[in-house]
Amino acid sequence: MDELEGKRKRRSQRDYTMGFKLQVVAAVEKGDMTYKQAQKIYGIQGRSTVLTWLRKHGKLDWTHSVRLTMSDSPKAKETPAQTIKRLERELEDERLRNLLLNEVVDILDAEHGAGLRKKYLAKERDAFKNRKG
Repeated sequence: MDELEGKRKRRSQRDYTMGFKLQVVAAVEKGDMTYKQAQKIYGIQGRSTVLTWLRKHGKLDWTHSVRLTMSDSPKAKETPAQTIKRLERELEDERLRNLLLNEVVDILDAEHGAGLRKKYLAKERDAFKNRKG
């Protein structure tokens, strides 16, 4: 019995088919799971095997790991007045972005009759424009 345990075959990346690798990569890149979750779900033994597959076969850039630290953030050192100004700028940017996207939807509706927006939303937006403008 001890002889059989000593001769256990080690698994390597060559054991996985290309289709299997691409399936795992697609699931991770789609956002269904993290690469560590994929290791557990699919029973992949190597700690960096899935990450290696992502780098080789994936469409996203997996060359650098993302490390977020809160202490380096300039937001942590802001005074309340600076925070208010920054948030007001961000709000204005989002308002302009919203207007731009609404115009794009209006153009698509006019040119293609796509009906992307519910009619009551368009009426609300037009009423808002009339009040503001």
